[in-house]
Amino acid sequence: MKFVAFERAKQGTGASRRLRITGRTPGIVYGGTAEPTLIEIDHNALFHAIKKEAFHASVLEMELGGKEQKVLLRDLQMHPYKQQILHIDFQRVEAKTRMTVKVPLHYSGEEESPAVKADGCIANHVLTELTVSCFPSDIPEFIAVDLSGLSKGKSLHVKDVTLPKGVKFIAKGQENPVLVSVSSVSAEAEADAAAAAAAAAPVDPKAAKAAAAKDAKANAAKDAAKPVAKK
Repeated sequence: MKFVAFERAKQGTGASRRLRITGRTPGIVYGGTAEPTLIEIDHNALFHAIKKEAFHASVLEMELGGKEQKVLLRDLQMHPYKQQILHIDFQRVEAKTRMTVKVPLHYSGEEESPAVKADGCIANHVLTELTVSCFPSDIPEFIAVDLSGLSKGKSLHVKDVTLPKGVKFIAKGQENPVLVSVSSVSAEAEADAAAAAAAAAPVDPKAAKAAAAKDAKANAAKDAAKPVAKK
């Protein structure tokens, strides 16, 4: 993907606010051997670009000052409730430097799996992206995950997936996290049905009256056992 950016001279909260009023988004480009560069981008064009998955997980071509350079999106700050991009960060890409990026997972084939098709289970997508390390030329736009082999009672882990050539998974806390878990629909339905039946069951008047009398008798016994306070 390609986009156009322009250098900006002024920085600071006030300058950024005035820039947003004119329909531009402030940003910065850093990394590599060059100094960090302050930039501004047309907000409307940028807002449409961030809706595309490739903008978040692939090497981008940025035109700045008539020259093109390869960059990666590193940070995106959105307004709390407005559809407005407040600030954006890019990192310069160097061909011989490994980079750590987040790549989306694309699941397919679950409808044909034994777990879903034969046993009526549900495939729960636990993770939607993976943090990986690779050279810029090896960064995949997404990682395809085939779920056609899912079976009841088993989960799919990272080590069960073949990553693209040159791509290495970066573990953060878990060496082999679960990507997809399988849950039984019948078990969940039975539990919900039992809870609903218990809540909707009619109350027996005699049983309720007996329970109330038993509680009253127990409370009276407790009160009688309490020591009488001296005056």
